[in-house]
Amino acid sequence: MTYVIGEIGQNHNGSVDIAKLLIDAVKRPVNDKLFGNELKIMDAVKLTKRDLSQELSASQMNRIYDTPNSFGRTYGEHREFLELNDEEHHELYKYAKERGIDFVETLCAVGCLSLLKLFTPDRLKVASRDLTNLPLLAAMAETKIPMILSTGMAGEKELNDALDTITKYHSDVSILHCVSEYPTQYTNVNLKTIAYLQKQYPQYTIGYSDHTIGIATPIAAVAMGAKIIEKHITLDRAMKGTDQAGSLAVDGIYRMMRDIRNLEKSFGEEGIFIEDSVKAAREKLERSVASIRPLAKGHIITEEDIHLLSPGDGFKWMQRSNVVGKRLSKEIQKDEIIYPGDIA
Repeated sequence: MTYVIGEIGQNHNGSVDIAKLLIDAVKRPVNDKLFGNELKIMDAVKLTKRDLSQELSASQMNRIYDTPNSFGRTYGEHREFLELNDEEHHELYKYAKERGIDFVETLCAVGCLSLLKLFTPDRLKVASRDLTNLPLLAAMAETKIPMILSTGMAGEKELNDALDTITKYHSDVSILHCVSEYPTQYTNVNLKTIAYLQKQYPQYTIGYSDHTIGIATPIAAVAMGAKIIEKHITLDRAMKGTDQAGSLAVDGIYRMMRDIRNLEKSFGEEGIFIEDSVKAAREKLERSVASIRPLAKGHIITEEDIHLLSPGDGFKWMQRSNVVGKRLSKEIQKDEIIYPGDIA
């Protein structure tokens, strides 16, 4: 079953309460109303931890950040407003775990590992921008916590360098195909990369981190065999914040999870066979050998006497030798199925 991560990221807008509401949104039941099935919800939520002393150059942190999505006069003030401290991350970890939801952390600097003194996330995530930050990868790998890599800014060399660094410590690694374009244009998604990663890196779990609008591409990724899906989530796509508009709101979370879980149910097994569930339809709708004209008792049936009509509970055309050349034991009206009991 696909492991689905709801990425809160910075969509909490610096508020623990908003983050808790997003966890509550993930926890909402997902029901297939047509067939009356309760479906599995998202498996995890993900937050991002930054160390602002290791974030950007001083000039970039001090630059004026005058946009509709700004939470501060400078970019540094904006980032500081959005940042939750270690204790708040711990509070949200406990809130998620109490509700049976895994908790994943993206760590953006070595200094962010301080939160591991308070709790151990189920998985650590490496953001696309940090795939080449090999000192950070080494520090994260040394914890032996399972790791997820996003390839949104990487080619094969960068990915291999990252894997070489991590696997010096452990090999519990997942690789997510990703495109770091927000939102990602559909022509740039290239979902076939999932198949390439599956062939080239069979020892790792392969998934997809999605930045497109809507739910079509993550569902298609599951159909292509992605074992992990990551998608940004929000309470309201109109909320202030750079990631809100490209995220799934509460109804979108519901629809994506409904469609992913129903898709998983549809995979079945290799082979072609008649499902038990279609037997009633088959009997009602398939064709059986029937009389094309009135036939008298004792008549020897010829192929010119028969054609095919529904229902499908009689002889099939491939079985017509059981009818042609046989004598009728009773009179048959026009356009009636000829059953075994009608033949002498």
